[in-house]
Amino acid sequence: MNDLPRIQALRCFITVAREGTVSRAATLLHLTQPAVSLQLKGLEESTGLLLFNRTPGGFTLTEAGAALLPLAHRTVSASAEFRTAADSLRESLRTTLRVGTILDPESIRLGPFVRSLATSSKKTEVFLRYGLSDDVLTQIGKGELDVGYYIDATPPECLASGILPERTIDDGKFWLTALTRYDYRVIAPRQWSDKVLGKGWAGLIDLPWITTPHASAHRRLIDDVFRPLGSLPKRVAFAEHEDAMIEFVEAGNGLSLARDCVLDRITRTRNFVIADKVALTCDLSFACLTSRRHEPMIAQAFAAMQAVWDLKPGGAAPAPIDAARSRKSARR
Repeated sequence: MNDLPRIQALRCFITVAREGTVSRAATLLHLTQPAVSLQLKGLEESTGLLLFNRTPGGFTLTEAGAALLPLAHRTVSASAEFRTAADSLRESLRTTLRVGTILDPESIRLGPFVRSLATSSKKTEVFLRYGLSDDVLTQIGKGELDVGYYIDATPPECLASGILPERTIDDGKFWLTALTRYDYRVIAPRQWSDKVLGKGWAGLIDLPWITTPHASAHRRLIDDVFRPLGSLPKRVAFAEHEDAMIEFVEAGNGLSLARDCVLDRITRTRNFVIADKVALTCDLSFACLTSRRHEPMIAQAFAAMQAVWDLKPGGAAPAPIDAARSRKSARR
């Protein structure tokens, strides 16, 4: 006998033995029929044995094939067990937690979170990747990040209660723990007061807006508001940072969303007006794949995050950190 047969060849052998035809085996294995036939030929050549009787009605095992079939099953099973054990060991030994971050570090309590992980486990190193909210979630889904921050509209059932929920999104793919809640307010140039005060969303749809990247929470929130009204807002300028967006508004270019906590930190004379009839209440959440939430390193990250934000089961939202009075650039 030459080298030991490959696992793929053994899977073809097992499936053809069970199904009786190469065509059905190929369908189940997501291979072409020639590929399955080639695997069987190679297996017979490597063993020096005829494993199947080829008949018009299909394939039947020879005496040698019947004798080897149980061994093939055990070999394939052992291979799967080996891979599972290796994957588990790799996860237990991996010490780098990949975190997707958004906004400014102060508002998401990034420093205390990293310090908490460092003190709770000397083995855990934290790799930070800054980006936009939707990009962070996408990278978590692809396995490029382990955990990350995410912003979305507060679920209607939680608006009145003030409860910060633990929940899933995207048909249960992602697990979210809400950390804090805040409002996005609509700001407009001061000279546009008569255009925005007393107006609902429908009254703002025809006004020009400052745009943000497609993967930003800001862009998604605005589009989700206006899409049911039959149109998306007219976008006249582009900005990635909250301070730049506010400057665009003050210069008379258009409307924008801004977090209430950012607006509250502005001490200079404001050259904008805040719309008084509309707001978007949002949750800042910590996210991971639901299938991974109980992995030790990820569970540790969630425990650290809950401690940093002093979250209690069923508790109300904690107050956001009162960062330095100067505004920080805030990527979404």
